Amino acid sequence: MAGRRLDAEERALWRKVTATVRPLHPERPAPAEAAAGSPPPAPPPKPLPKSRQGRVPPPPPPSPRASAAAEPADTLDGGWDRRLRRGIVAPDRTIDLHGHTLAGAHAALEAALAGAIAADARVLLVVTGRAPRPGAPGRGLIRAAIGDWLGASGWSSRIAAVRAAHPRHGGAGALYVVLRRRR
Repeated sequence: MAGRRLDAEERALWRKVTATVRPLHPERPAPAEAAAGSPPPAPPPKPLPKSRQGRVPPPPPPSPRASAAAEPADTLDGGWDRRLRRGIVAPDRTIDLHGHTLAGAHAALEAALAGAIAADARVLLVVTGRAPRPGAPGRGLIRAAIGDWLGASGWSSRIAAVRAAHPRHGGAGALYVVLRRRR
């Protein structure tokens, strides 16, 4: 019903309804408040000085990868992925990073990768702990950093894939690091 105006009775009813509604985004002013007592619109932005008008702003910096588990590599075949999802593959080695500082966890991860590669292991289970709950500051830092650590590792060329672990191996609190075999 575009173009139809509300009469006085309908406007009063509408005000009662809008007074009982909780806004989805409280930082935005309600439409009734915006129309009633809103300040005049902000003036348009000032034009750039002539010396800067021709310049193109630099592109935004690339966002860091969320985690290696969030973007799986395409180096495993479907059979491997199926067996990992079903929890059939038993990890050859396990490293638990609970209780470590960030520096200690990084060093322990590097040592575990070196040991697993030296032993020609195929699957390394890395227990990091669950991701932080919303509003829990300072938690989940190791989990957040592990994708970057694996990508920057000297052993990254030997890592075939990183996948979320099956619940019997730690579920959301662990990752499988699948290593390439020596050729």
